[in-house]
Amino acid sequence: MGRFEITTAGAADLPTLRRWADDEGWNPGESDLPAFQAADPRGFLLGRLDGEPVASVSAVRHGPGFGFLGLYIARPEVRGQGYGMRMWRAAMERFGDRNVGLDGVVAQQDNYRRSGFRHAWNHIRYEGALPTGAAADAPDGVTLVDGRSLPFAVLADHDRRYFPGERDTFLAQWVALPTHTSLAAVADGALRGFAVARPASRGTRIGPLHADSEATAHALLTALATTARPGPLVLDVPDVNPPAVRLVERLGFTPVFECARMYTGPTPETDTAGIFAATTIELG
Repeated sequence: MGRFEITTAGAADLPTLRRWADDEGWNPGESDLPAFQAADPRGFLLGRLDGEPVASVSAVRHGPGFGFLGLYIARPEVRGQGYGMRMWRAAMERFGDRNVGLDGVVAQQDNYRRSGFRHAWNHIRYEGALPTGAAADAPDGVTLVDGRSLPFAVLADHDRRYFPGERDTFLAQWVALPTHTSLAAVADGALRGFAVARPASRGTRIGPLHADSEATAHALLTALATTARPGPLVLDVPDVNPPAVRLVERLGFTPVFECARMYTGPTPETDTAGIFAATTIELG
């Protein structure tokens, strides 16, 4: 066996991590990795064998009480040799005593359970297209506006309803990236929904899609569809929210992928009834 070393990934490594995620069929967004790294610049670990990158994991700390593990990849040519487990241990050590979340692919869920993770719900990835010119009227009194036009504190406070940790730096990037389109649903001075679309390797990823009702979510989704590149719209829908599943199935979207949201500690108290699509399965 050669010399294996785990280091913090740098900006120059991000295209490699994105390519690996693409090879795994995860359909990453084109600008995901720079925004991910902004959330916790020390949280992306790269394993090198004799100087060549062969494995990765992200161990992103969202404040003192919560963390999220993702991008857990060992390249096919080194699997079964223990390098993945060394990456895993390095990630978990970085989390300390935080409650850790992840979205586990079906093939690895038993391994995650043995490592102390407990199942909370499933994310089902749906893909589909809306007819050209399709639109859904927003509920009475609701107006859709550019998400970047709102005070950031409003967006951050809204996000904390749906996510168990502080991720302001990530969210600021997620909204501001020039390839991302964000929309907010506003009524009577209050934020009723928020959604972001971003180009991906295949089609357009939608996430988050947060809304106070199925009608508001439908309006946000169809408005974002008008800005999407050719190809399917892609949403990671929590099965714990039946109206979210009902919406995509009513629109004729097709399930193509499934993973499980799991935690080492108690399932955090978030407004799952308002999550119509997860922000990202790699970062929570």
